[in-house]
Amino acid sequence: MAPLLVAAVVRRTSPLTAALRCSYSSAQLRAMSCATPSPAAAPAPAAAGSRFTWPAGAALGFIGAGAMASAIARGIGEAKLLPYTQMHLSDLYPEIASDLKSRGAHVGSSNSDVVQVASVLVLATKPDAALPALQKERALLEQRKPLIISIAAGITIAALESALPPGARVVRVMPNTPSLVGAGASGFALGQHATDADAQIVTAILSSIGVALRVAEKDLDAVTGVSGSGPAYVFMFIEALADGGVRAGLTRTVAHQLAVQTVLGSAQLVRDTQRHPAQLKDQVASPGGTTIAAIHALENGGFRGVVMDAVLAAARRATEMGQPHAKPDSKL
Repeated sequence: MAPLLVAAVVRRTSPLTAALRCSYSSAQLRAMSCATPSPAAAPAPAAAGSRFTWPAGAALGFIGAGAMASAIARGIGEAKLLPYTQMHLSDLYPEIASDLKSRGAHVGSSNSDVVQVASVLVLATKPDAALPALQKERALLEQRKPLIISIAAGITIAALESALPPGARVVRVMPNTPSLVGAGASGFALGQHATDADAQIVTAILSSIGVALRVAEKDLDAVTGVSGSGPAYVFMFIEALADGGVRAGLTRTVAHQLAVQTVLGSAQLVRDTQRHPAQLKDQVASPGGTTIAAIHALENGGFRGVVMDAVLAAARRATEMGQPHAKPDSKL
């Protein structure tokens, strides 16, 4: 497969966020957010919608056509990275991908038919079905030699490579559910035979449904704790924030809408201003005011420690699921 070119899309910054970025009064905190990045700094995540030149005639295959696989396929199609007509999906229940079929994708129930044509193959089955699916197609995979991208949770690169022919190019991905609305955060790790060109392919595919970050496989369990399971923590916070509003006298509808928009807007403010969350928090918390009283209550309740414990608990469970004796029967 020829090397693929990836071009980052530059995100526009509004005058408001540009002004906020360096307006903080503390010189020390201002340096945290306004200093020129060092060339040795960790690479920034790929921008959503990153594009690459897909090899002419090369097909993208999916073994498994559930919600996440369908979201990836739609993201790629909507970003015009690849025509739907070059996508092939197989599932025990192919009717679940009827929307993709109506857009031109090839949908069926035969994994072999997909492997036969795919240059890039996304393994999107339930975790306990992933390795058997690869082993059943091993001979055909040895002949075709596609890039294998696994989104099956808890299946290590070593396990994937052991089920595949020698030299197979494998990439393991940890996506999250906001990918279903094009706002995902995915971490991925390369197997021992995967190349930088393969990493470009994966980055471009995942960037069509959100943000993609390359990490070492040993860090994927921590990725699971932060972004894989993280949406559940955020959903709980939104629910609790809305419940607080109801307790304070708001209607459920009003409280819910305010809570959702507050979380969405706050995340966008952190992202677009590139400022540390502590800086933005301090701007809201005036001396002796309502916000600092609320922060005091959160600190008394151990808010930060509980969140960090949740991340560590999820990461530990992900490690347990990846052990050879464990049955990876749960996604997150």
